[in-house]
Amino acid sequence: MSGLTIPRCTMPVPDCVPPLHLEALETVLTKVRRWRPFDGESLLDDVGADLYSVVPTEGALDDRDLRLSDHLMQLVAIADATEAGQRDLEVEQLTEWASRLRMKAMLGNHLQAVGHLRRMTWAVSELSELSERLSAIKCSREAA
Repeated sequence: MSGLTIPRCTMPVPDCVPPLHLEALETVLTKVRRWRPFDGESLLDDVGADLYSVVPTEGALDDRDLRLSDHLMQLVAIADATEAGQRDLEVEQLTEWASRLRMKAMLGNHLQAVGHLRRMTWAVSELSELSERLSAIKCSREAA
């Protein structure tokens, strides 16, 4: 084997500068810790339970409302991040409707609360179907 000589670099190397300051890094870390991956199976289970089952009891309404609000929040965030609403008017209208539904509290009697819950479920179902369709369209366009 012959001796290989590696030349030394004599150029100055700039100091490392982090891309974010400490507070911004802490904000990113907090968001990463709160992040939950999208769970389509759970979403479908909740949609099926709320649209196709018997009327839920009053004790189950708060839990279902919270779960559906989480699903809506994730779907709206996905639509915003992928700019789906800018490409499809139906998605934009659905995300606006879903955002308004999330803001509304379940008020009134038991059947009114169930109606609100079912409207939220319908919005979750429609948004998830539209996001799947848009993903398929985008993937097929990129492949073409």
